[in-house]
Amino acid sequence: MMTSAPQPLPAPSEPFPDIEEIRLDRDRRHLHLAFSGRPAAPASLNAPALRAALSAPALRASLSAPALRAACRCAACVADQARGTFSADFAGVTLTHVAPFGAHGLNLSFSDGHARGVYPFAYLAALAADAAGPDLSEVKP
Repeated sequence: MMTSAPQPLPAPSEPFPDIEEIRLDRDRRHLHLAFSGRPAAPASLNAPALRAALSAPALRASLSAPALRAACRCAACVADQARGTFSADFAGVTLTHVAPFGAHGLNLSFSDGHARGVYPFAYLAALAADAAGPDLSEVKP
């Protein structure tokens, strides 16, 4: 059952935040991220949450494994969302592996066997900013 429309990925031409810290909890239930402060993002940037995150002095986020799993934008998950067969209920899912994906993102593997999710840092910053709402300093979805 699809709960919400897929969130668009930032365009490659949009600025991306610098990542300063990537840390996984011992229980593998939360991924902790710290993005450095950036100069104000261009007003032409279409994604308000990403623009706000990039303009903030710094952003620290603690994103849960179930929330990250539900936010996967791999081809299989996007297809399931389009068909209405994607289940956003990932309670109990943990992260099993976190690996760099190039210089601009992470490949995340989950305890349900899903290991195809690539999460660009700009997308992670947008997820963190969306979860934070108006208060961007600390995020714990």
